[in-house]
Amino acid sequence: MSNKGKKEVIYDLKPIKAPVASGVSLKILCALVENGATGALLAGNLLAQTGVKAMRAAQADALHPLTPPLPRVEEPDLSAGPLDAECLQALPASKAAESSFRFETSADLVQAFKEGKSTPEKVAEKILAACRADDERDPPMRAFISQDEEDVMRQAKDATRRYAGGISLGPLDGVPVAIKDELDQKGYGTTVGTRFLGKTPAEEDAWVVASLRRAGAVLIGKANMHEIGLGVTGVNPHHGAARNPYDPTRATGGSSSGPAACVAAGLGPVAVGADGGGSIRIPAALCGLVGLKPTFGRVSERGAAPLCWSVAHVGPIGATARDVALAYGLMAGIDPEDSNTHMQPSVSLDEMRRPDLKKIKLGIYRPWFEDASEDIVAACQKMLSHFEGLGAELVEVELPELSLLRVVHMVTIVSEMAASMSEHMKAHRKDFGLDTRMNLALAARLSASDYIHAQRLRMRISAHFNRAMDEVDMLLTPATACTAPVISAKVARTGESNLGLLEQIMRFAPAANLTGLPAISFPAGYNSEGMPIGMQAMGRPFEEDLLLALAGFSEGFVARKAPKVHHRLLD
Repeated sequence: MSNKGKKEVIYDLKPIKAPVASGVSLKILCALVENGATGALLAGNLLAQTGVKAMRAAQADALHPLTPPLPRVEEPDLSAGPLDAECLQALPASKAAESSFRFETSADLVQAFKEGKSTPEKVAEKILAACRADDERDPPMRAFISQDEEDVMRQAKDATRRYAGGISLGPLDGVPVAIKDELDQKGYGTTVGTRFLGKTPAEEDAWVVASLRRAGAVLIGKANMHEIGLGVTGVNPHHGAARNPYDPTRATGGSSSGPAACVAAGLGPVAVGADGGGSIRIPAALCGLVGLKPTFGRVSERGAAPLCWSVAHVGPIGATARDVALAYGLMAGIDPEDSNTHMQPSVSLDEMRRPDLKKIKLGIYRPWFEDASEDIVAACQKMLSHFEGLGAELVEVELPELSLLRVVHMVTIVSEMAASMSEHMKAHRKDFGLDTRMNLALAARLSASDYIHAQRLRMRISAHFNRAMDEVDMLLTPATACTAPVISAKVARTGESNLGLLEQIMRFAPAANLTGLPAISFPAGYNSEGMPIGMQAMGRPFEEDLLLALAGFSEGFVARKAPKVHHRLLD
């Protein structure tokens, strides 16, 4: 990218410095923030640390329409839905590096079912036994919030009968899939990670859950999550901290903590997550998996808890790029009852069949790319070299105002979450975890003007990324700036307020939520302690298939390692 005649872009993303609190100190800090006398001063200082004061002074553009400014098709076909089974079954097989640990995939399970080597019923029995055993570990894995064993076995027996009769509904028929407890599943309450919601079972499935059920997937339960999605560690004081199968003393990342834990532990090759600020891609990265956040409006939000309307996305986490593509192909497309999905082009996975990366331009903003731990940067740089070997061209780009992006996203998501929880805060304030209470109290200190100003700035930030995407096919970064952190006993009991750690984990993720661009996280290696390292790619609107292709190519270069806690379903 030529800089001739352009003002030099200064990389301005700085660490956040704020008090770290858990246990008694978190209880005291929460009380001070909620208190009318001390809250204004303390909240003002904390918000200043996150950049709100600077945001308020920033010059803004016209009001953004509260959803990402994405291209839309002129005459949508409202009958256009998910891809059919024949198209999905034709996807190329997953690649694997030499001496790589091999996760069991959807294709492995379906092949075993068709050949009579196993049945969905036998697999479901193994999963239920494994879940019981995992929660008896010290510490317990806590991948699930709720699991109806009778319902799981009923679905599995139905799938077994289909295979016995020579019938298959497609490449996920009989395949176990976990659902984040942010989405409705018939017969289950939707707790959103709280201890007081979800007392009444949902009467119907969310759109994506219904799509998977129609395809024959065996829905194995409601997976754990960070309370109301307002955090990225997966530590939940109500339902237990979801533990990382690569090291159960460490976090999974969040907020889709349980879905990632399920897949990494071998309880199924794919799970459904939701992502308002990295909540699919972060746990996928920290647990050594593939996680896709589709373009805004590509996948219906109907039946998902209304937490953060303008940055929310539903998408899959899987063991391989192909597993993620199968689930995405069934989820994506127009939902007649969700207007956000109506103005999208046809869903395609054609790019996954490309033989190489020739003519593909990968954009790198070098200061941002290198703003992570040394081992993460080294692993991601090595992956770039592999992509170059497949014919890709690396292009240096510039992305200004990343510090502004961070605070604009923060103001947007916490304001929307505070609005969604306003009634519950009146009746159940003390039923929330301490970290959630404190974050909602801080959000209440933001004004309507702050939210509107953030949306006006959002337009300018989106323009920065759109200009960069005019020059490249994808933008590449690490997925996180650190690997999975250790969960202390005190933090597991009470949660934690640690804005510095949150910023490290989220450093590269919110841009895709704020702009609505699709993004994927995929394994790039491991650090010296054997913890997974993830890499992220952001693409142009509705070009998820190219992101999936890139993730697929990466699998040939990373020798996957076995998690410490892992179950085989076909042995």
